[in-house]
This record gives sequence, C-alpha cells and structure tokens, in this order.
Amino acid sequence: MSLTETYAKVVERFEEVRDALSQPGLAAEQFTKLSKEYSDLTPVAEAIGDLNKAKKELADAEQMLSDPDMREEAKNEIDLLRPRIPKLELRVQKMLLPKDAADERNALLEIRAGTGGDEAALFAALLFDMYRKYAVIRGWKFEVMELSQNDIGGLKEGTAQISGKGVFARLKFESGVHRVQRVPQTEANGRVHTSTATVAVLPEMEEVDVDIDERDLKIDVYRSSGAGGQHVNKTESAVRITHLPTGIVVAMQDERSQHKNRAKAMKILRAKIYEKKSSAIHAAHAAERKSQVGTGDRSERIRTYNFPQGRVTDHRIDMTLYKIDDVVNGTALDDFIDALITRDEAEKLAELGAKT
Repeated sequence: MSLTETYAKVVERFEEVRDALSQPGLAAEQFTKLSKEYSDLTPVAEAIGDLNKAKKELADAEQMLSDPDMREEAKNEIDLLRPRIPKLELRVQKMLLPKDAADERNALLEIRAGTGGDEAALFAALLFDMYRKYAVIRGWKFEVMELSQNDIGGLKEGTAQISGKGVFARLKFESGVHRVQRVPQTEANGRVHTSTATVAVLPEMEEVDVDIDERDLKIDVYRSSGAGGQHVNKTESAVRITHLPTGIVVAMQDERSQHKNRAKAMKILRAKIYEKKSSAIHAAHAAERKSQVGTGDRSERIRTYNFPQGRVTDHRIDMTLYKIDDVVNGTALDDFIDALITRDEAEKLAELGAKT
C-alpha cells in the first residue's frame, strides 16, 4: 500500500468514526471506545488535510505558469509550497508511526551498582540523583520507593516511581549499563578507575494490564533490616514476592506497613512481568530493523561518563557532550534523549517507507 493509499484509509476511517458517533442509541462502552479513536484520529486527519490542500495548491500554481499574466504570481506560490510540502509529509508520517503502548505511562526507575565496589555505589547514587533532578526539570513527580545504601553514601540499589506526562516515552532509552571513568575519593595515587551501574526503566502497569494469578505467587514476610529503631526487631513488615512461572523476585521493606510493602512490591512485579513478556518482541523487532538506538536491554553498555575529560558519550548514537556537569545535573540530559528519540523515529520512518 502506497503512502497516498494509507492516508486515504486514515481519512476514510476518521469519517466512519465521526459518522458513527453521531448515531443515536450508542451503548456507553461503544461510545467511549469510538470517542477515544476519534480523538486519536482527529490530528492525523487534519494533518493529512493540510498536506492534500498544499499539494492541490501546488498543482494549481504549476498550471498557472502557462498563463503569462499569472506566471509571476504562480512562481511565488510555488516557491512557498515546494519546501512546505515535505515538512507536512514528514509530520503526517511521524503521526502514523506505530506507538509504543506504554509511552504515556509513568515509569519505575531501578538503579543498581555494578562492578567497582564502593565507587560503583557512589556512581549509582549520582545517577539516581541525576534522574531525580531531571524529573524536577520536567515537572514530574519523583517518589523514592526503596533505597539500599552503603556506609559512605553510595547506592547499592534504589527504586523510584516517576509520574507525569510522557515519562516512559522519554526515559525508556536510559535502560542499560552506564559506565563512569574517574579518580575515586579513596584513590591515593590519582589513578582513573572504571565502574558501572545498571539502569532499568519499566512502564508502570495496573492490575488490568497484567493479569497475575495469586496461585502463582510465593509470598514471604520477614523483619526489615537497617534503620528503624525497635520497629525493625518487632514487626515482620518486609515482603518478598516470587512469581513462580517467571522466577521474578521482588522484595520491599521501605514501609513500616506490610500492606504498603506488598502493594509496592506488586507494582514493581507487574512492571517486571510486562517487561519480560515484551522485551523479546522488542528485541526481535529492533534486530529486524537493525536499530542503532538499542533494545533497552539492561545488560547493554549505553553511556560513558568520563570525569577527567569532562565528557559524556552515548555509544548507541556515537554522540559526545563535553559538559558532564550539566548532564549529571539533569539540565543537558535532554540533549541525549532528544537525539535518541530522533534516531528511533528515523529508523521507524525508514521501515514505514520500505513497507509502502
């Protein structure tokens, strides 16, 4: 099917939905479903209308060239329309790209220290704080769900819920291994060490999105460890949930209430089950179109933060910024994220063109 035929199909469906909504006696469920589709199709149909109008105006102007009295006006019109049409075409094509169903979801951020001992934990804490600052800049809510720290302020592992508009769409390419190169605070000889931390960004799922059979769960309760005074020794508030079919284990002890810990653990479990089911599909699709952005696999090395040289390099798009302080403060993180989204869109556009 050509792009022109695709555009016609979209407009045809838009008109069908519009007409259906005007019919009396629609059931509430059907009305809700059609209203959502109408809302999604409206901007696309309008963009296609703008494109078709511009193409018709160009064709009319080109016909006017044969009229000596209209030639100058026609040339001016053509000069305006010719560069405008490709922009309108690109706009429509971007609207038609397949959307990740999870893009508008909130996200669960997990960061774990990797290789490098205390220095890795300090780097993990730096990354956790980077995303916290970035969330503030974007106007998102950043809620810490679980933190496990070492004695020097490093982060063994941490989980946060990030809520706001389009959170997962912007953060999903952050998943993977982040590497730091710098002189550790404990290094007496000034040697640069390399350490890593693992970042996972998961879309937040509701109960209706991921069906979990209670019979598939093994739930253990135990006493929490760490700070907490006498409460630590008296109450079995910590919860460990094992999903038997997948082997996924989630433990939560941040809250003093066993009920709250269980609710948080289930939220993370749903996200991990969704990720496990969808990651194979995403990986296969990415391999099929040879994506340069990456699959979001947390085992994939994606970025290096080199403090002695003041640079940050994203290896997937071969992009280096010499403003490491701005990146770790969150103010320059959009430079990478925007470039990653642009590359992903370009890959999808190439795929769309290949299919038409």
